[in-house]
Amino acid sequence: MNRIRIVACLLLIFGFMLMLFPVDSSAKGEVVYVVPIEKTVEKGLHAFLKRAVETAEHENADVIIFEINTPGGAVDAAADIGKLLTSTNIKTVAFINNRALSAGAYISLNMDEIYMVKGATMGAAAIIDQNGNTAGKKAESYWFAEMKNAAMHADRDPIYALAMADEDVDLPEYGAEKGKLLTLTSEQAVKVKYAEGIVNNLDELLELLGYTEADVRPLELSMAEKVARFITNPFVYSILLTIGIVGLVLELFSPGFGVFGFTGISALLLFFYGHFVAGLTGYETLVLFIIGIGLILLEFFISGGIAGFLGFVAIISSLFLAADNVVHMGISLLMAIVVAILISIVMIKVFGKKMQLFKKLILTDSTNIESGYIASKSRLELIGMVGHTLTMLRPSGTIIIDDERLDAVSEGEFIGKGTKVRVMRAEGARIIVREIPSLDKEIPQGVAKT
Repeated sequence: MNRIRIVACLLLIFGFMLMLFPVDSSAKGEVVYVVPIEKTVEKGLHAFLKRAVETAEHENADVIIFEINTPGGAVDAAADIGKLLTSTNIKTVAFINNRALSAGAYISLNMDEIYMVKGATMGAAAIIDQNGNTAGKKAESYWFAEMKNAAMHADRDPIYALAMADEDVDLPEYGAEKGKLLTLTSEQAVKVKYAEGIVNNLDELLELLGYTEADVRPLELSMAEKVARFITNPFVYSILLTIGIVGLVLELFSPGFGVFGFTGISALLLFFYGHFVAGLTGYETLVLFIIGIGLILLEFFISGGIAGFLGFVAIISSLFLAADNVVHMGISLLMAIVVAILISIVMIKVFGKKMQLFKKLILTDSTNIESGYIASKSRLELIGMVGHTLTMLRPSGTIIIDDERLDAVSEGEFIGKGTKVRVMRAEGARIIVREIPSLDKEIPQGVAKT
């Protein structure tokens, strides 16, 4: 009985020790992470791959296999991914299961080893602008150097990497004579030592690398990362910015705050959410954006326009701070503003709408009789009556009509004191008189001739 108690006590102590000092699961064997690189290369992909590398490093993984199938994408995002891959101490392997074109080829070349399935391709890495045209000489020079350095990372001949980006490199034996970019098939890649081998699937690759008994851990995109990758695509965030700005502009034509304003703010918040998850912006940028929205909303309740202007400046500033590429952001904002201006013109000219905000900035009330305003009593009954001047009219002065002193003004000429005048017009409190020509002017008693 005592022996049973002793064994139970020892087991309890051992279990407690396991709780205090957990065994590292990676110590049981080799750990392999499998990470997908799919669709367009953008900043959201960089954020995901950064998490993948950090996770593998934390778990002391032996190798990271990147399963690649991409048509390429943003050069700046690819450059960041390249630096990420070359900075880790973990062995990196590119497994091209379909295509690694443009930025995808660059990313693959930054890995320690490359394997391809039969029929896969790699190359066609010319740098182009948003309109699909060849980029400028400065951008091309930078990209050529990056492609060359990527090839030299694993002691590959850089001439083939340059031929993928520069159509002036002449490699006719691989179908890339002058004027054409190089795209290697899997067989050609093995021949020029750009790929270590050809495999049929991931299991065969693991067997070839000697990791058949390893702990293989697939790492997938989280839902937030999928949304971030979608939103950080330059084409998508341009649409979001357009919806956001157009929504806010349409809200200016509506009383109060309604669906257009909500849609516009939602689109802009979605833009910031994607860039925040992708690690492209921080809380300070989001706070600046919220302050801008608050100032614009405040403009609906106060007049002056200052709060609205400051809000607009705050929103534009926050968008540029969140942008990973200022040029792309400037182009996207310009497109959004042009669309907003065109819609505003249609709303005003076609539908006769007016911006509610401007009603607070512009005084539209008039003090006319139709609105019930009477500035002073109009003396229309005086028209045609005759009186005489009590003072000189130069051209204004005082006249007397039926013993009533009145302020009057001549039609422009000077009229002497004691002169007969006739009332020609009465415009409110303003009485206009004209001298009555007479050879024998009647002078009121007590008034001397001049």
